[in-house]
Amino acid sequence: MPVTQIYLVRHGEPDYARIDGQGLRGAAADSAPLTPDGVRQAEELADLLGGIGATYLVSSPFTRALQFAAIVGHRLALGVRVDHDLRDWLPDHSGSWRGHADVLAAKAEFEAYGGEWPDGIRRPWEPLSQVRERAETALARHAAGTDGPVLAITHATVIRALTGETGTAHGAHEYYRYAPAV
Repeated sequence: MPVTQIYLVRHGEPDYARIDGQGLRGAAADSAPLTPDGVRQAEELADLLGGIGATYLVSSPFTRALQFAAIVGHRLALGVRVDHDLRDWLPDHSGSWRGHADVLAAKAEFEAYGGEWPDGIRRPWEPLSQVRERAETALARHAAGTDGPVLAITHATVIRALTGETGTAHGAHEYYRYAPAV
């Protein structure tokens, strides 16, 4: 059974100050672009992973990930595919968060509960198990479309859900092996 090498890449450093300063809410807050350091992180990652022979690049639809993927894809001559299921963790299913501070407050509660809703109590944020399920499904779709390594530009909580790694820095990657179910 073939195993696909997947490199889970966290997007570069985002500029949330620009978004918070405009008062954008909910999903509009996810339009934060990269900072100049975030752009540099994308360039450095492309140089670092240039020798792995990646044949496929897929990205979260959020601006910070797409901008990162565009830089990497350009440098590695790979087209960018977009998959909504590789999006970041949702701090509020209603889409009503008002900025980075609201996300941090939801994240604190998420951490207090170990990433899962307490028994019998639904919370507004997305539990880690749902993030894992949607991300695994997305990666299975994309791994089936190539015979070489895949670069997946995504977010820290998605990487955590898939690998258990909690400290992936902006512009860094984690290795993930995908083998289809028998």
